[in-house]
Amino acid sequence: MIVRETLDSWKLVLQPDHGILAGEIAAKWADTGPQHDSLVTAARRHDDGWAVWECSPQVDDSGRPIAVFDVDIRSHLAFYRAGIAAISEEDSYAGLLVSMHGAGIYQHRYGTDPDLVMAGAAKAQAEVDAFVAEQEASHGRWAAELGVDDYQRWADYHRLQWCDRLSLAICFGEVDNPTDEPLTVGDFTLHPAASRHFRISPNPFTETITELSFMRRSCEKLPFSQQQFVDYFKAREPELVKVKIEG
Repeated sequence: MIVRETLDSWKLVLQPDHGILAGEIAAKWADTGPQHDSLVTAARRHDDGWAVWECSPQVDDSGRPIAVFDVDIRSHLAFYRAGIAAISEEDSYAGLLVSMHGAGIYQHRYGTDPDLVMAGAAKAQAEVDAFVAEQEASHGRWAAELGVDDYQRWADYHRLQWCDRLSLAICFGEVDNPTDEPLTVGDFTLHPAASRHFRISPNPFTETITELSFMRRSCEKLPFSQQQFVDYFKAREPELVKVKIEG
């Protein structure tokens, strides 16, 4: 769950909803490879495993919703394995890309995102290492069976990371009342222009104006117990947030 705190509320985005936004970004990406449809599927579904955990999203001891990078690591590994298996049934190459993504989460996206850290990873290092080794051990064979060379799968992996990171930046960002501060996302910079309107440089999309959307819930900042939060959250109607990105 993506949690952005304001003065009087939490703005919450479920991980599969963030994934749908990443899929929209991938579908409109200008630099495409020969298996672009699989990349779009991988982007759209890369966090589907979270759906199990988010059936009953957790709060910490203070009643604050637990955010994406603070989830219990053993739970994260279990539902990510399940997500990879389910995605692979739909599209084997998309499953390979999500497997690479899952392993990369615990390796700073293979060195390209040093700020990406799962808070509890060090306390479960043996389990993390086993997960990474298990996923990576299958990648070469998996790619060979699909007739995909290393150059292509790594190029598509990095495309997936950009789609994920831009989606996270939008979901975590202050889209309603943006500040004047630009937001740097790797090689890209989002410049606030107006409410729910950004300029991006360089422009990675096929169009000069790209329209995107995601679902978000607003929750009051109350000292929830676990069950109180689940009941409250499930009763909240999500809002469709539309964002315009100008190149």
